[in-house]
Amino acid sequence: MTAEQPASTSRQRIDKWLFFTRMVKSRTIAQSHIQSGHVRINGDRVTQPSAMVKVGDRVELALDRRDVVLVVRDGGTRRGPFEEARLLYEDVSPPADETKRLSRFEQALRAPGSGRPTKKERRAIDRLQTNDEPAKK
Repeated sequence: MTAEQPASTSRQRIDKWLFFTRMVKSRTIAQSHIQSGHVRINGDRVTQPSAMVKVGDRVELALDRRDVVLVVRDGGTRRGPFEEARLLYEDVSPPADETKRLSRFEQALRAPGSGRPTKKERRAIDRLQTNDEPAKK
């Protein structure tokens, strides 16, 4: 890339671009998302953080709680404030679904009455199933 060439016509690594757009907190996290197959460029799954994006590319990113679809407007030069990062992409994500994604912690919580019974609940079930209780008169 020469000094006369504007940044908007050049290509940029996808991990750097995701970091500059503030979609992820660090380049390391961006690289792990890419390597685990959570990023697509123009519909093709990307597994190399060195994959290049250019203006007009469509980037699909599967985050923890939502899926994001972005169109590249410009390549970044630094990780700036949100207002600056917002100029690097156009968000064309579909509206959020009615169902929300649960975090791993929320998935681990057991709703009352579901799953394995507690010791108290098990004893109550045992009393119902057996006739060990004395008959009331």
